[in-house]
Amino acid sequence: MDGNKDEAQRCIDMAEQAYAEGRTEKAEKLLLKAERLYPTEKAKQLLTKVKSAPGNAGNGKERPAAGADADTGPRKRVNSDSRSHAPEYTNDQLESVRKVKKCKDYYEVLGVTKAATDSEIKKAYKKLALQLHPDKNKAPGAVEAFKTLSNAAGVLTDVEKRKNYDLYGINESQSGHGNRGGHHGHGQHYNDYGGFQADISPEELFNMFFNGGFSQQNVYMRQQRRRQHAREERDTNNSSALINLLPILLLIGLSMMSSFFISDPMYSLTPSHKYSVKRETNGLKIPYYVKDNFYSEYQGSVARLEESVEEDFINHLKHSCSRERNYRDSMLAKARTFGDRDLYRKAQNINTPSCENLQKYLIT
Repeated sequence: MDGNKDEAQRCIDMAEQAYAEGRTEKAEKLLLKAERLYPTEKAKQLLTKVKSAPGNAGNGKERPAAGADADTGPRKRVNSDSRSHAPEYTNDQLESVRKVKKCKDYYEVLGVTKAATDSEIKKAYKKLALQLHPDKNKAPGAVEAFKTLSNAAGVLTDVEKRKNYDLYGINESQSGHGNRGGHHGHGQHYNDYGGFQADISPEELFNMFFNGGFSQQNVYMRQQRRRQHAREERDTNNSSALINLLPILLLIGLSMMSSFFISDPMYSLTPSHKYSVKRETNGLKIPYYVKDNFYSEYQGSVARLEESVEEDFINHLKHSCSRERNYRDSMLAKARTFGDRDLYRKAQNINTPSCENLQKYLIT
């Protein structure tokens, strides 16, 4: 309903201008249109004023001067008959509408190629918009054609929308499928071509191109729509994210539950409050630590346990040695890159105690 209110206000503004220029018939039509879109007291008052204005009698034309009956009488009858029977549009206007009806994609609507630049697309839109605007073109289907043209320009001048449009494309069968307007025959092409629509209304887009920008009210309304759309997308994304996280949350919950049934390891390579009793493997003499109740609780083979201790210890040394060598090599490479001799000597002298310790145990 707010969109109708804006359009009604625009009609009122245009009617005021037409009335000021003496075009009372045009002003009356615009005010009647405004009343149909969004009735207001301002439009009613202005309509009453226009209807009672001098020169707005009957058909809205000025009354002929005295003595001009022989000259103007027949002409008035011809004009009256023309309005009754002749269409209010030209063949060129009707052909413009039919041309849009036959198009199967937005590039064809604008009459440009897929390689067209942004400025070429805008230029094509401005040319066609002047031909198809419903206020100027009264041919059947002009409103739908103008909407299709506006969608074409709105999508193809938006970088992201144009990218998606080019990526997914649209064929004739999809075009027919996308018809939501209930048109028949050639009207099947009056659609959003697979769901691609502009973010703004046709009138907003027209005003942007021909009035140098949006009105403050249009800007506010567009921002409100974008915020609403962003909120809806955010809510949808949050719901999707929660659904995607459910398996992970379930896994974490199972892991936490299973931790209650898994006993602590029998040893540690580092001393702690829990592992305070020091022992030493029989083979490599590796120190390791166990709990106070180790001797009463552990019923397995001590020899196998100590094999695990030695294997863990050696693997730990290997990882530490690898880190030490990587650090030294990176420092050497840095010194070579910058030609820094001092840094190179320092890098050569970097100690690798884990590597030395590992070598000792491997030899043993």
